[in-house]
Amino acid sequence: MSIWWSLHLRREAASVPLARRLLLGTMETAGVDPDISFDLSVALSEACANAVEHGGPAAGVGAGAGAEPVPQACAEYRVTAYLDGDRCRIEVTDSGPGFPAATVAGRRPAPAGPSAPSESEHGRGLWLIAELADHVRLRNRPGRGAVVSFDKILKWREGALLKVS
Repeated sequence: MSIWWSLHLRREAASVPLARRLLLGTMETAGVDPDISFDLSVALSEACANAVEHGGPAAGVGAGAGAEPVPQACAEYRVTAYLDGDRCRIEVTDSGPGFPAATVAGRRPAPAGPSAPSESEHGRGLWLIAELADHVRLRNRPGRGAVVSFDKILKWREGALLKVS
């Protein structure tokens, strides 16, 4: 058995805990180990926060008298989660300008210190996602935004509904 769901969310801070709670509820119901569920929920929160902050024009941009209205697609982002077999994949898709070419190519600056990001806030969320997930892929959709996808191998509680045989 597998589970998947997709949400279309407004680019508002309140959408982040909503997505996180839905993921945690799904994983709890399916019987995923709580530590794995927590790691994925933190990674999802970081990806959603990134989409809210960078996934399109700022709220209210273009809303003045005589200005072009902000397209609806720019005011939202999408979260999709797949639990299939022993793996969970999460994708967060936005309508923003995309990632810098060096970031997509995997040439992010190395963290300062043995395992911590630099003092600046820039890039911490992507670093945290990479630390919590087993595989991360960043890609741009030219003219249509960016996609953060990440996978994690699942562990199951005893008696889990979706436990792999």
